[in-house]
Amino acid sequence: MHGGPYAQYTWSWFDETQVLVAAGYAVVMCNPRGSDGYGADHGASIQGRMGTVDHQDIIAFLDGALEEFGPAGSGQLDAGRIGIQGGSYGGYMTAWITAHDHRFTAAIVERGYLDPVSALGSSDIGWFFSEQYMGSDPERLRQQSPLHHVDQVRTPTLVIHSEEDLRCPIEHAQRYYRALWARGVEAELLIFPGEDHELSRSGTPWHRRVRFEHLLRWWDRHLATQVTDE
Repeated sequence: MHGGPYAQYTWSWFDETQVLVAAGYAVVMCNPRGSDGYGADHGASIQGRMGTVDHQDIIAFLDGALEEFGPAGSGQLDAGRIGIQGGSYGGYMTAWITAHDHRFTAAIVERGYLDPVSALGSSDIGWFFSEQYMGSDPERLRQQSPLHHVDQVRTPTLVIHSEEDLRCPIEHAQRYYRALWARGVEAELLIFPGEDHELSRSGTPWHRRVRFEHLLRWWDRHLATQVTDE
């Protein structure tokens, strides 16, 4: 799931998708409500209700893909082995969805916006963001926080973050990982030194390669696909 949330997937070449497809995985990605590309109303539709209609759209898109390409359709997708991942807002949605839907075999939460309460005074995006997207009422803000719902997560989760991330400060990842670990959920925490929020896009080549290696290692452990030469 993409970041933003006011961003979008397009038809352009995307290394994230290509690496996963080359490893034998099917990739399902969409632009739910809150994304760019469908007008201002579509983009603003999640303000004050993060994790509601965007969550519904992502799951509906996944269910549609499984209906068409799963066992009842072409048989290309295995509904019993589904991974979920995203970065930034996509990390938020990954953590949010695994707290509310337990169908996923494993998850990767990357540079996640995981605690809007602490982000109010620490994120370099500015103090406006949490209030614009989640409102100003302290209880509503807390209820839209993935960290507040982490006790509902049962999905094995790899948490990836950069040491110098100022957009989503590293304490988001550390606290989220610690909460998973304390509840006995299988979890790993991977921290990249010297990198910031843009690791996957403009990080050092060495770290970008290592990141992909760990993504594939995690998915191979939990989804176990195999590519054969023909």
